[in-house]
Amino acid sequence: MRIVGIVLGVLLLVVFLAQVAGFGVFYALDQTEFAVITRFGEVQKAETSPGLKFKSPIEAVTRFDNRLLRIDVATASMPDKDSQFLGIDAYIRYRIDKPLVFLQNLRDETTAGLRIGNLAIGALRTQVGLRDRRDIIGGDPVTQPDGTIIVRPRVDSQGAFAREAMMQLVLDRVKRDTEQQFGVSIVDVRIKAADFPTAAESSVFERMRSERSVQAQRLRAEGEEQYLTITADVDRQVRIIKANAERDANILRGEGEAEAILVLAEALEQDPEFFAFRRSLEAYGNFLKEGTTVVMSAGSDLFRYLEGPSAPVEETP
Repeated sequence: MRIVGIVLGVLLLVVFLAQVAGFGVFYALDQTEFAVITRFGEVQKAETSPGLKFKSPIEAVTRFDNRLLRIDVATASMPDKDSQFLGIDAYIRYRIDKPLVFLQNLRDETTAGLRIGNLAIGALRTQVGLRDRRDIIGGDPVTQPDGTIIVRPRVDSQGAFAREAMMQLVLDRVKRDTEQQFGVSIVDVRIKAADFPTAAESSVFERMRSERSVQAQRLRAEGEEQYLTITADVDRQVRIIKANAERDANILRGEGEAEAILVLAEALEQDPEFFAFRRSLEAYGNFLKEGTTVVMSAGSDLFRYLEGPSAPVEETP
């Protein structure tokens, strides 16, 4: 019994020293990880459940993330059906399903990104070469009545969105080439951007500027036409208002003069002598304005009026 106790103590000491030195027999596996146990580079087993695990001191633990992973594919220039090049920037989402197969074929996530990314670029290049630019972008430009341009989703002959249909074919191709071979599950392949190459940007921008210049000139011409139409209508209304105002003024002026004459006639009818006297005054006034010398006799009506009713009247011989 004493010998057994000594042996157990030595074993516990060895385990403790190995654990401290980094060759431990215990390791913890998180719920977001897979672990592959290797012995001198040879795969022994895979651990997929979380918890505290046991291994021999001569075995190594290689950990892999079991969550959804992402590969950002390097931007590649690809020709479309019309031999027009586009810079395609894409990404891939995948998950490690079989850690043993993944370790044997890809070793780590960096290698997985390179190999899976190259396969995705190949599948994208094939599909891009079969389609025109509008199918790749997935939209049709539509000019509105006001001249603005909007993009509507493009659909294929089956009624599916053209971009989605293309990416589904790419996804199926990448799945077929990777899942059984690399121990991964490809979840999605997407295009982040499809841009013109840098060499073609200047010509594209120049064409866009020309289109905007034509649109601006058309809008200016329409605005000038509306301005002239509105101005002509306002001038016409001003002339009509002035003519109506002059007509009403003449009518009112004529009515006023007629009423004044009527009032004057009624006043003169009440005193005919005053009317005759007023006519005489008007005649004398006209003579005086013309510089005519008037000789009045003492017995004239004007003289008597000027002398007043109490003044004596003298006869001239």
